[in-house]
Amino acid sequence: MKTYTWLLVLFIGIVLGVTPVVREGTAAAESAAEIDYQVDAALQDLSAKYPWSVEMARQAKGVLVFPSIVKGGFFVGGQYGEGALRKRSKTVAYYNTVSLSYGFQFGIQQYGYAMFFMNEASLQYLDKSDGWEIGVGPSIVVMDEGMARSFTTTTELADIYAFFFDQTGLMGGLGLQGTKITRIDK
Repeated sequence: MKTYTWLLVLFIGIVLGVTPVVREGTAAAESAAEIDYQVDAALQDLSAKYPWSVEMARQAKGVLVFPSIVKGGFFVGGQYGEGALRKRSKTVAYYNTVSLSYGFQFGIQQYGYAMFFMNEASLQYLDKSDGWEIGVGPSIVVMDEGMARSFTTTTELADIYAFFFDQTGLMGGLGLQGTKITRIDK
């Protein structure tokens, strides 16, 4: 029984410690205009660093960009960020990404990611679902820098490609497991 009490106290401490960072950080955008500005900047940075992303965005049916996500944890962790879905370079909807995790983890970091939806079925799944949990539904390939260098649009096989960018801070582990993406009104 003592172990559960200790874990509960630890969890409450983490939530109270991480909440101000998330609320005051850039991950908690205040308006649609702020999110759009951050998404524009993130896409410009992504295309400057990774030229293949321009062609991928052209071929994608939609691109969901979370320009700034804050993640923190100490055995129990959480993350939050807001972003926009773009179709043909125009924002069509806003989303948030939320995740809770547990296990060996420690630290705080900020990063962004873009998801390139390569077919209508994967994009429709995002639109139809009431809060989409990654790991359930269309297949996702998380691109790293090495994979991105050898990627061409003729080698694409997955429904969705995700690419992390602008990672700062220190935190063990980075992934999309257990992440829930939900449409929000702005």
